[in-house]
Amino acid sequence: MFSPVWPLGVAALLGLLPLAADAAASGTAPPPSVASPSGPDANVRITEPYARLVARDAWFWAWPMVNLYNRRLAFQKAPEPGLFGGVVPLAPLNRLSMLSDYIEPAQRWVACPNQDVVYGASILALDVSPIVIQVPDFGKRFWVYQLADLRTDDFARLGSMYGSKPGFYMVVGRDWKGSVPKGIVQVFRADTSTAMIVPRIFQADTAADKAAIQQLISGVDVYPLADYDGTMKHHDWRTVRKFPQPSQASAGETRWVRPQAFFDELPTVLADAPPLPGEQARYAQVLAVIDAAHNDPALKQAMIDEAEKADQELIAPLLQFRNWGVPLPHHWTTIGNGAQFGTDYFTRTAVARSNIMVNAPNETKYYYEDLDASGVRLTGDNAYTITFEKDHLPPTRGFWSLTLYDEHHFFVPNALNRYSLGTRNTELKYNSDGSLTLYLQAESPGADKESNWLPAPKGGAFSLMLRNYWPDERAARHEWKPPGLVKAS
Repeated sequence: MFSPVWPLGVAALLGLLPLAADAAASGTAPPPSVASPSGPDANVRITEPYARLVARDAWFWAWPMVNLYNRRLAFQKAPEPGLFGGVVPLAPLNRLSMLSDYIEPAQRWVACPNQDVVYGASILALDVSPIVIQVPDFGKRFWVYQLADLRTDDFARLGSMYGSKPGFYMVVGRDWKGSVPKGIVQVFRADTSTAMIVPRIFQADTAADKAAIQQLISGVDVYPLADYDGTMKHHDWRTVRKFPQPSQASAGETRWVRPQAFFDELPTVLADAPPLPGEQARYAQVLAVIDAAHNDPALKQAMIDEAEKADQELIAPLLQFRNWGVPLPHHWTTIGNGAQFGTDYFTRTAVARSNIMVNAPNETKYYYEDLDASGVRLTGDNAYTITFEKDHLPPTRGFWSLTLYDEHHFFVPNALNRYSLGTRNTELKYNSDGSLTLYLQAESPGADKESNWLPAPKGGAFSLMLRNYWPDERAARHEWKPPGLVKAS
């Protein structure tokens, strides 16, 4: 029989040689120790092509973290909880601001918003203080608070689907070692110093429900641990201050990641989010190149130049849903690891570019569409229908909605002020066989069908997102899939 000749160190690691103690007892010398691998040598001169390679790679995998960190820098400028431009919740770090109704169409801070829930937003600086979260009693109303770290991965479970109790919850940083005050229901620990909380509370599209929700959301709040006294604080979110918003030239999302600043910001961002297992070499590599560029303006400019190219060649295409995701019939796509990306850098960055801050799969199932059933780009030049057969609506324990966006993933202004259709719409008309047909087009399909009409941009491309909040097991197992978009003849 063939007997391999193993190198001494490998043989020891594989257990083919005696351990040190056994070797000593037998009178043989122990095998030599295996040295730990070293990282980049700071004294080595590097080439511009190598710096470009590392810069391009880092631009892609770190893009979501820099995106969220720059939102932290924006929030820390807020003097008090309020609404930026009168439309976006904005609060000082470790505080929260809430809307009092659906989000306004004019906002450009977050792509792919929805008009199914009343949103709130809080960015946490856990390196400054632990924080307390208030959860009022929402009764049977659907609600979920998303708690995401700097990587946009969730680190807590808080919502209807978890049976979470009303009361006070606490969020602490990775190194916090204090005592938990009396009255705190549960403590959540984040792995990054920066985190974000996004409450989502369902609201039906009726005047009665818009009035009823005000008392409930008045108890939604976030504040530093020092302000905790065991009593619920309340706000009338309809009266918060409105901050002016500078005009924006682009019709797309506010640009949060810029090549000129990226490599100056990245060391701080990476210190905020320590490497996951296996990422240590990736961190060391980019930090060594950034360090080299500090003393070489030409090298730094080359890195910036490469980041600009990567932004156009790698990041920009990810705005389009058809370029990524798990393929489904009729050209729909979906994801199975939302807010649980870990080291799936591609999906994390794709989601961050196109619709950042998605919920975990058991909280919300997302379906994305750019194309009709024949594979042609959706456009307001055409009229389309989507028909859900009887008993084949999205299988949900919460609610579902179909939202239409323009090419930049924002709402399409229209006379009906309507941007989505679904559970919240109480006037949807069903067909005689029990199926439900929705009409997606620029012009009205007729007065008898307007309750089911989702207005599209005239002559412009558009995209769709179907959300299923608190999906049942059929959706989780991909047993239910959305029907295709049929172009009208």
